[in-house]
Amino acid sequence: MTHQHPENKTDEDSWESWREKSIIEYSYLVKHIAARFAMRLPSSVFFGELVSAGSLGLIDAVDKFDTSKHVSLKTYAQYRIKGAILDELRSMDPYSRSMRKKIQDIAKAAKTIEDLKGSPASDEEICEELGVSLDAYYDMLTNIHGASVLSLDEFIKTKKNDTYSRTSFQSGIKGDDNPADCFDREELKFVLAQTIKMLTPKEQMVVSLYYYDELTLKEIGEVLNLTESRICQIHTAILVKLKVRLQDYFN
Repeated sequence: MTHQHPENKTDEDSWESWREKSIIEYSYLVKHIAARFAMRLPSSVFFGELVSAGSLGLIDAVDKFDTSKHVSLKTYAQYRIKGAILDELRSMDPYSRSMRKKIQDIAKAAKTIEDLKGSPASDEEICEELGVSLDAYYDMLTNIHGASVLSLDEFIKTKKNDTYSRTSFQSGIKGDDNPADCFDREELKFVLAQTIKMLTPKEQMVVSLYYYDELTLKEIGEVLNLTESRICQIHTAILVKLKVRLQDYFN
């Protein structure tokens, strides 16, 4: 049962009681969301760090919850928790300068090919543009994936461009309600649809299974009869390709 939000914060006892009960009531969201992130992260990221960051996000959500602006505390808390965990991951910033250059080179190569031919860039075409072998290209993707989490949420920002009003790529696909989001949903859906069209059929399938059906990379590999490492490479390539397209649009 959700505890009623006190309309007047001057009643300190009532407010503190509501605050404490709300934090306890929704604390399960922190571990749930942190666990979802952990499934997609390298083992070098400690689960406790995600929980700690998410807990701060929950407390911030409770303290800043406004019944006149937000539909429900639970929904608002979910986005504040996710935002806090993403901020923590970004602060770790594990990418070296050379790794960032590889990401930029792949994104630029894919965009050059797609702009030229008007259709998705194949792995072979990207390799030719980069001047590397297919094995070397796959190794680059594996190294990028292993370095840190890559998320499309990192590349999609609302018009306010602030941390906690980020529009989730997953919510854009699935149409989840996000009362804290000021970005027009129809515009987001259009941009995502146009951008995803520039992926190969296999890449589009991975996007659907990962973000819509919420399968793990291992589960997607079983569905597509590919190894988990190969799905990791495909997923990383998807994010690198979409990164430049989405950044071009939102910037």
